[in-house]
Amino acid sequence: MAKRPATAKKTLSAANLKALGADRLADLLMEMAGEDAGWKRRLRMELAAEVGAADLALEIDKRLNTLATSRAKVSWRKRPELISDLWTVRRIIVDRLAVMDARLGLDRLVAWFDLYPGLSARVKDPKGELATMFDAASADLAAVGALAGVEVAAPVFVEALSTRLSEWASWVGRGAAGMEPELARAVLMGITDGKPRPTGRLALVVRKLADRSGDLDAWVASLPDEDRTKPEIGAEVARRLAEAGRAAEARAALEASRPVVRETSRWGRREPEPPPPPPESWLAAEVAVLEAEGDQKGASDARWMLFERTLAEAPLRAEIAKLPDFEDVVALDRAFAHAAAYPDATAGLRFLMNWPALREAGEMVVARAGEIRGSADEVPLWASRLEGRNPQAALALIRSRAVALTRLALGSGGDEVQQLVQQAQALSDQVGDEGQEGFLLALEEAGRPVRRGWR
Repeated sequence: MAKRPATAKKTLSAANLKALGADRLADLLMEMAGEDAGWKRRLRMELAAEVGAADLALEIDKRLNTLATSRAKVSWRKRPELISDLWTVRRIIVDRLAVMDARLGLDRLVAWFDLYPGLSARVKDPKGELATMFDAASADLAAVGALAGVEVAAPVFVEALSTRLSEWASWVGRGAAGMEPELARAVLMGITDGKPRPTGRLALVVRKLADRSGDLDAWVASLPDEDRTKPEIGAEVARRLAEAGRAAEARAALEASRPVVRETSRWGRREPEPPPPPPESWLAAEVAVLEAEGDQKGASDARWMLFERTLAEAPLRAEIAKLPDFEDVVALDRAFAHAAAYPDATAGLRFLMNWPALREAGEMVVARAGEIRGSADEVPLWASRLEGRNPQAALALIRSRAVALTRLALGSGGDEVQQLVQQAQALSDQVGDEGQEGFLLALEEAGRPVRRGWR
């Protein structure tokens, strides 16, 4: 058997450290503990964990109490050390104590979060690193809450939200997505049942918990009445109600948020203005409401309206999927023709390339080459995909890209533009195009000297 290389033995790894033996490792850890207070506390906690959950909880309480009662200011130089200390305590709570005794772990985790107000007042933290760390720990609330169970965790979270809302609204709101639905439902009931309609930060928490628990009525009730008349918000309410099969309520929510005629004052007279077009989300919600009402013809018309306005793929694919054979072909031809004639040529080409409808895309490029924005990031990819099928279209895209980069002063050292010039020359020779000289002149007029005669 080949001998293990000496360098492998010197690599810092768990296997190699085990080879040192327990006595040597213990000596090294004691040496570290004597030089580093943080390591000394960590080792004490690990030893306490070997004794039992109660002993570990006592060691954690000592550190939490020290952090909570200290009034010393923490400079930016000391901030990383403090954040490391907090991170270590949190991991001990979550990974060790909560696994051993979930109730004790949850109580200490809540106490850990409650350190934040005092710390934020005495820690110099211009980059917000402390707040970021506490926000990132929000997922632990859901994890430890699941270990503790609904009957233990729900009252703890309800009490925190009821007495310390300004901080806990953010943490519970962030952690709600990972909560067990039963826990989210219990916390939601605890902060809403028999209480006034939620507002402000509490309303935001209610929406997060309602989302997780599937309580649509609580979600809707948390929205201010005036917000429900806004098209984007009303559309979301209508969509959710429609998907829940509550068509009449969905229609009412949609109509309440329909954009309305506005009045403007001109020379002392008030004149009506046409309503603004509804946003895409409102049109999509209208499709959902019409389907919930059983109006398939209306839903089809609404999907077409949404697609023709936005070139969104989702409503078109949904429409095509509902059509019988041959009718779907006719519908696709209609959609491709609309995209090819779309006012924003680049958006129309993007749709055709993404579908994909490469034949129609190539024809569109040739017909509307001067309208394509060469600065679009996808242009090189589009050109490469069209080169084999329609080299004339690829040539037009390459030239458009080169001109756009030149005008925008992009392309490091001219290398990219020169490469595009070479590609354009090769394609120009291939298709017998006579516009290469005009293309080079356009580049030079835009301030980019180019090499002619490349082969």
